[in-house]
Amino acid sequence: MASGKHSVIFYGLSTCIHCKHCREFLEQHKVPFELHYVDLAEGQERDELLEKVRARNPQISFPTLVIDGSTVIVGFRPQELARALEL
Repeated sequence: MASGKHSVIFYGLSTCIHCKHCREFLEQHKVPFELHYVDLAEGQERDELLEKVRARNPQISFPTLVIDGSTVIVGFRPQELARALEL
């Protein structure tokens, strides 16, 4: 079942295995998401992404997902993701 009814912003690192698993989970469930690999950004863009992550997750760990602008899930937590996305 596709879940296009939720807004998902994914902050991750291109080299992070947990980020890879989280991305695969979203893709398998056909959940559209906005992806930002913080480690691939440079300069001001990178600084802005880090500030956005810090605002939601002060530890700045990855992956950090923001669902519907208010629910934050840090790490690859399939059960929490499924619940938040109503999968």
